[in-house]
Amino acid sequence: MIELKGVTKVYEHNVKALDNFSIKIDKGEFVFLAGPSGSGKSTFLKLLLKEELPSDGTVYVNGLNLNTMKEKKVPYIRRKVGSVFQDFRLLYDRTVYDNILLALRVIDASKEEIKVAIPKVLEQVGLKGKEKFYPNSLSGGEQQRVALARALVTKPLIILADEPTGNLDDETAEGIMKLLYEINADGTTVVVVTHDKRIIEKSGKRAVFLNEGKIVSDNKRGGNE
Repeated sequence: MIELKGVTKVYEHNVKALDNFSIKIDKGEFVFLAGPSGSGKSTFLKLLLKEELPSDGTVYVNGLNLNTMKEKKVPYIRRKVGSVFQDFRLLYDRTVYDNILLALRVIDASKEEIKVAIPKVLEQVGLKGKEKFYPNSLSGGEQQRVALARALVTKPLIILADEPTGNLDDETAEGIMKLLYEINADGTTVVVVTHDKRIIEKSGKRAVFLNEGKIVSDNKRGGNE
């Protein structure tokens, strides 16, 4: 599903974000990615979305070699990967419905598909009846659920969540994580970047710890480094 083979990523001024980095994440896995700032987590996510190319090594997503993929095919892979961010990245001058609709417009969904998909995904994330609300009228947890709904509505094979609980209180964060576990239980591969070791330890899920662009620990059952 996701595989990086011997990937090195070097930015300007010889800044090495990933250093001979290799990892394999199987279909349907739930994996936490943790480590200090500058350890390579963000670069890892950018490589999976083909926002960056490796300086060396190969990146595979869903069996496709992203290194050699032509630019015109990049939207195809991004349709298969849903992204959720700490800062939500919602359009605040548009309703919840319209924020989710944008994701369906990108994949040229039909009117019938849209009519069915949006109410279904809103119910899935616990926001039924909120489609006409604007993001500013929602709590932080509800905004994160809108972001999650937007990522889910295209039925991606993979969800990438970058610090999805970073701006939330403990109770709200727990609700978001529960949703991600449920999504994973339905067969979606989920990768969560987090600084919160408490979430990792409670989860019992695979936890990969990075430092200076390398894997320092790969614990199949969560827990400490």
